[in-house]
Amino acid sequence: MSDDNSTFIREVNEDLRSDYFKALWARFRFLIIGVAIAIVAVTAGLRGWQYWQESTAARSGDAFLAALEQAREGNTDAALEGFRELEQTGHGAYPVLARMRAATVLADRGDTAEAISAFSAVGNDASQPAAIRDAARLRAAYLLVDHGSYDEVSAQVEVLAVPGNPSRHSAREALGLSAFKAGDFERASQWFGEIAADSETPNGVANRAGLVLDLIAARGGAS
Repeated sequence: MSDDNSTFIREVNEDLRSDYFKALWARFRFLIIGVAIAIVAVTAGLRGWQYWQESTAARSGDAFLAALEQAREGNTDAALEGFRELEQTGHGAYPVLARMRAATVLADRGDTAEAISAFSAVGNDASQPAAIRDAARLRAAYLLVDHGSYDEVSAQVEVLAVPGNPSRHSAREALGLSAFKAGDFERASQWFGEIAADSETPNGVANRAGLVLDLIAARGGAS
């Protein structure tokens, strides 16, 4: 008897649940269908967006590599054209990478003033990541060591030559070299002394600093 009662109660509960869900469906079916369609549409849109990003980035990467190859082969005009096209139409990080490589091509072929201007423009572009801006400033500064004044080098990188800045070692070296070239041995000694005193200075930079400090000492030291 108890089994019959349990079966009866279970069947009643199932009927009640069935009636409840039917009532819900009758009342909210359009909302449920709309939500389902929205989920499908959003998922499809995200998939499409991801595909577009990936395919666009791949095309930009191919164009960047092609311009690099042209630069390696000495086809500087074609390389510059490719990089400048990427500056305008490239995806992701490729536009700023193209700007940096275009400036490098200009420097390599002797268009130093244009290269300095191009690197400086990237260095002053607040929309770019700090690491890219710092690298551009350093490139401009090293070119200015041979083609500019100490003040011009300082304007590019003295802001980087502070404790804790990852670019401080190279910035101090550029400043020291520029001062040494200008005959300002006191200022050069200051910058190369900071390089030598910094325990985190890379070995190559530290060794070059030691050589310049020896040269300054051989000339009678800073005056």
